[in-house]
Amino acid sequence: MYAAIRQAKAKTGMAEELSRRIKEGAIPIISDVEGFMAYYVVYAPDDTVTAISVFNNHAGAEEANRRVLAWIEQNLAPLLIGPAIAIAGPVIVHTLA
Repeated sequence: MYAAIRQAKAKTGMAEELSRRIKEGAIPIISDVEGFMAYYVVYAPDDTVTAISVFNNHAGAEEANRRVLAWIEQNLAPLLIGPAIAIAGPVIVHTLA
């Protein structure tokens, strides 16, 4: 199992608009990548937005970051303070209820 993680700082009050844009734009892009398993977005109280995509292969995680970083630049930049950062790698610990 591999995770692709993107993180950025949003302008204050942008949670609802970010959510709408992500649902309409990013989810179709990410879920179309081979090996896709799950997608989560966390909006922290300090306006840090973290998106976590889970894949069954490393290539899928890397490809998701490549595709979505380009999409973020085109579609979310006005809502963010600075660029998004991205990492991908193996999940070394996980558990489910």
